[in-house]
Amino acid sequence: MASGVRTLPCMTDVTPELTHLRLERPSEGVALLTLDNPEQRNAMSDEMTDSWVRAVDHLAADRSLRVVVVTGEGSAFTSGGQLDWLASEPDASVDALRERMLPFYRAWLSIRRLEVPTIAAVNGPAIGAGLCMALACDLRFAAQGAKMGVPFTRLGLHPGMAGTFLLTDVVGAAAARDLFLTGRLVQGDEAVGLGLVSRVLPRETFLTDVLATAAEIAGHAPIATRLTNLALRDGGPASLERAVQWEAMAQPITLATDDLQEGIRAAREKRAPRFEGR
Repeated sequence: MASGVRTLPCMTDVTPELTHLRLERPSEGVALLTLDNPEQRNAMSDEMTDSWVRAVDHLAADRSLRVVVVTGEGSAFTSGGQLDWLASEPDASVDALRERMLPFYRAWLSIRRLEVPTIAAVNGPAIGAGLCMALACDLRFAAQGAKMGVPFTRLGLHPGMAGTFLLTDVVGAAAARDLFLTGRLVQGDEAVGLGLVSRVLPRETFLTDVLATAAEIAGHAPIATRLTNLALRDGGPASLERAVQWEAMAQPITLATDDLQEGIRAAREKRAPRFEGR
């Protein structure tokens, strides 16, 4: 179990059996997914991939869920796909390899199924497909010294895991070209400047700090938070008019909630609101 993480009772059915992956509940409404194969730098093994899908399915059914945090055990976030797996079928046809890669991509990108905010807590190196999975999350925080990059072409590979979309969406076309074509790794202030991560936090208190932010988000009105999160995905609305149309539907939905009335009462009474998601 991650240091300082107190697991709360699960609000759904029994937690699925997981391999190379842990699912914990450090605070109300917050789920913590820890990639747990530190001996292989949390590489995305078949066992971990299968467990990831089961965990996401489990979380998608949990109506009490408000935030998900993803991190890695040990010194790495994840080194991405296993190299021996990538090189295991040199004689396979392109069609056969494509049929192998698509389920792998879709498994890890299933984190996008969750409507609640998702946070990648990049505790150490996030490389290749591992960084792409972090990019599929809504927010990214990095520990000091954590290196990130997409060195696919250095291995003779085209980028995968929707990286050409996700990285471009997050850092813009020019920076994405730089990172993909050079394969260089970035960290710290440069990663923040590129928009690759929102914050760089001290390594000593990293997970505690990220979980505190997750708990803060979980304390906000869940309906408003989910709708806002959905509005901002994939670069936000494609045009001003689409933004106006979405907001003219989504804001009235929140105006009709009990949570809005509670939020107004709490502001007038100068106390913390108690949102119930209705």
